[in-house]
Amino acid sequence: MAALRVVLVSYPVGMILLGVLAAVTGGTVSAPAMYWGALSGLCQGLGVWWLYAALGSGPISVIAPLTAVLAAAFPLGVGLVLGERPGAIAGAGVVLAMIAVVLVSREATDEDSRPHRFTRGVAVLTMGAGLAFGLNYVCIDRMPADSHLWPLFFGRLAATVVIIGVAAVSGNLYLPQGVPLRLALTAAVLDVGANVATLLALQLLLLSLAGVLMSLYPAATVVLAIVVLRERVTSWQVLGMVMALVAVAMISLHERI
Repeated sequence: MAALRVVLVSYPVGMILLGVLAAVTGGTVSAPAMYWGALSGLCQGLGVWWLYAALGSGPISVIAPLTAVLAAAFPLGVGLVLGERPGAIAGAGVVLAMIAVVLVSREATDEDSRPHRFTRGVAVLTMGAGLAFGLNYVCIDRMPADSHLWPLFFGRLAATVVIIGVAAVSGNLYLPQGVPLRLALTAAVLDVGANVATLLALQLLLLSLAGVLMSLYPAATVVLAIVVLRERVTSWQVLGMVMALVAVAMISLHERI
């Protein structure tokens, strides 16, 4: 799997970058920072593994939206159980965002000649990936604020161990070369930025809202595909992106009311 080999570069490099940033910014290296960080990284590593396995065997048009919805629904449910109450307008925005995730994640066609069935095994992998990503958000939300970036370092360390193990078992323990290698290094830098932004978002927002907002990432992917790769999108995806923008505006009102 080419994607797995890219992660073999981006994860270790990201771990080193996070380690340097954590050392520079300081913070307390406590037991909670270590185990919440490690659990977060374990969820990330398993989520990526299960998602790639599902995409390799099943229909992308089903797997992508289902994974995104589960990743949003899990932290939403945990937040509500913990007593978070987003409010009527923000709550309506959450519902709109969930619909937007499904629409934006839809694929127009599957041009692969091989049949892709949503079998029981693919369903288990898909649900496992979605719940792992959602649990990752919960773990990041529980990270102690006084530890700064150290939990992210421990998380990337755990995720790197998982990915290397998966690559070794599946016979994909090979590093990319040329352009893929350069793109993997770029992805590592972007991944570090995304992890730091995720930590800050969960520290500033309710878990139930931040988890849903972050699960709208397929919208950004579609926009980049249009601008960079000149890909064509479906009318459903365009509708989903518009709904995502409206949902973000509605959810942001929570902080103003």
